[in-house]
Amino acid sequence: MWLRFSVDTLIEACPAQLLQAGGLDITDDGTVDVGDAFTRIETCWMAGIAATARAGAHILLEDGFLSGPAAQARWRAALDGLTVAWVGVRLAPGLAAEREARRGDRAPGMAAAQATSIHEGIDYDLEINTATGTPTELAQAVAARIAGPVRQPPHTAMR
Repeated sequence: MWLRFSVDTLIEACPAQLLQAGGLDITDDGTVDVGDAFTRIETCWMAGIAATARAGAHILLEDGFLSGPAAQARWRAALDGLTVAWVGVRLAPGLAAEREARRGDRAPGMAAAQATSIHEGIDYDLEINTATGTPTELAQAVAARIAGPVRQPPHTAMR
């Protein structure tokens, strides 16, 4: 069995004052600025997830790496010594914008802008593209990769 965690869960748990300038500032145009106050809380959250994994739980983690390779590096540090697979999930910007509009809880343009930017400088063991298969087929590809040989540390986070 796997426990699923998402950076959105962390964001939803944050007090309002942390979701502004200096914390995690999401502007009206969808630009996201990750500040030191949010990074400090995020580091604590990462340590908690790492402790859960070290206690024996299997973890599936979704993180958009809004601060790019620096976020991936923080995950690597937190999960040091654990066996992990990094999976990049790609989505065409136009499709991301469609889904964003249906959800109605994001600033317009945010999803399309992040569809490519969140992958810049990120190292993955496996990349899938949501346009190339059904959700079941893509999940099977991920499951097959996880069941196979996974790179050992220093790669220590799953997306």
